[in-house]
Amino acid sequence: MFHPRRTLRALLLPLVAGLALISLPAQTAQAASTLTNGGFESDGTGTATPTGWSTYSAAGQNAASFTESGGHGGSYRLTHWASTAYKVETYQYLSGLTNGNHTLTAWVRSGGGQNSAYLALKNCGSAEQRTDLPVSTSSWVRIVTSINVTNNQCTISINSDAKAGNWINVDDLTFTSGSTGLAIKGSDISSLAKSEALGGVYKTSSGTTGDAVTILKNAGMNYARLKVWVNPADGYNNKTRVLAMAKRIKAAGMKLLVDFHYSDTWADPGKQTKPAAWSGHSYSQLKTDVYNHTYDVLNALKSQGTTADMVQVGNEINGGMLWSEGSTDNWSQLAGLINSGYSAVKAVSSGTQVALHLANAGDDATVRWWFDNAKTYGITYDVIGLSYYGYWHGSLAAAQTTLDDVASRYSKPVFIAETAYPFRLDSEDSLTNQIDTTGELVTGYPATAAGQLAWMNAVANIVEAVPNGRGLGVFYWEATWTAVTGNGWDPTDATSGNGWENQALFGYDDKALSSTAWFSHR
Repeated sequence: MFHPRRTLRALLLPLVAGLALISLPAQTAQAASTLTNGGFESDGTGTATPTGWSTYSAAGQNAASFTESGGHGGSYRLTHWASTAYKVETYQYLSGLTNGNHTLTAWVRSGGGQNSAYLALKNCGSAEQRTDLPVSTSSWVRIVTSINVTNNQCTISINSDAKAGNWINVDDLTFTSGSTGLAIKGSDISSLAKSEALGGVYKTSSGTTGDAVTILKNAGMNYARLKVWVNPADGYNNKTRVLAMAKRIKAAGMKLLVDFHYSDTWADPGKQTKPAAWSGHSYSQLKTDVYNHTYDVLNALKSQGTTADMVQVGNEINGGMLWSEGSTDNWSQLAGLINSGYSAVKAVSSGTQVALHLANAGDDATVRWWFDNAKTYGITYDVIGLSYYGYWHGSLAAAQTTLDDVASRYSKPVFIAETAYPFRLDSEDSLTNQIDTTGELVTGYPATAAGQLAWMNAVANIVEAVPNGRGLGVFYWEATWTAVTGNGWDPTDATSGNGWENQALFGYDDKALSSTAWFSHR
């Protein structure tokens, strides 16, 4: 709805030099059909209502919106800030638009702490679309908001509902045809089968006991990730268990990502231990092992009507896999092992996408080094997956740089294969949590359900903003790994605890957290 106090400024200087700005009621303005002054360069500093824009504050706090030096691209930017609590909106009304999908892109920074700070597209004929500003105090982050215009008009809105001293910077906005969104809003739920077998309970947010897969599906989850170990000590995350869980995932209408570790236990950048059954095998035999194991699991999935939609050949293979034969000290052998897995995937189902998965999305140099070598040695794959834990892997801006770079450099879709965030810091079991102090948290994201949701939306936002539609989506890591006695870290030790229950998406009361709302991201 338009407010009577809002005005729309139209700049006539391009037509008649020297004429002043004219204010018109927004309802009757003949607005431009293209975004005006998206870089806030027209007015210099200290302008509360920049050329082409309007400012509105119910409390008369228009001065909380102003231009100042220090732009992202040019010399100036828009800032919202005041020394007292404030609510202000800077907006631009466009008319004469061609109906269809449009995307707003903006570069932003925020000190955080606001009740809300977001970009919105509204009055466009379809439901209002918003994107929250991520907390980034020094580096600029690019975010996008997409909408279907059905009435030939749209209002572009920059909103702050802020406490004293809170600030945002916004710059270099563009409004162009096209749409954004995430194809993947997923989670790894590899822990679920063992949790349930040991008495784990999952409830809706209102407290009704239910099936965790259904609860997550109803929240908007559309893709599940399951890891595969070859011969794990506890008998979980093996072929039989994956087949059973796949039936539930597909019955819920979700897609399936199968994550091959090529180990009997955890494989990650620090360890890539061959399965015991393959321990004495030559490199040539290991290639056959990879093919046969990959084919066996995937063909069994296909045979029961639950064909994998995506497959990871290896898990966090920064240093290679199946050490030492498949280490990055021997790229030609690593290439042979990965390509053997790729061939097995495609032999079962040519439509199944093959992803290669590295840890640390904040480290562009390492990711680039790895995939440059992959290109040199002829490694075949379809998609790039990266782990990104903000408390370990650097800033949102750094992760965005990597995602943008590799998507462009290798012309491949990218996704976040793993991320998570705590909703509290204390443990529910005897094992100290992986993240258990405020000093370990990402600045601006508290260890609360609201902080967990804000983090997930921020990660989703940078993936959604990858250019040319190459940002596929995000997998939350281990949404269902609640504290259940016996379901600990170590498959060889039933007394090992869980260091992750404070990063599940179910609380210590077993209820789905409000943060599951991230699954309903555009």
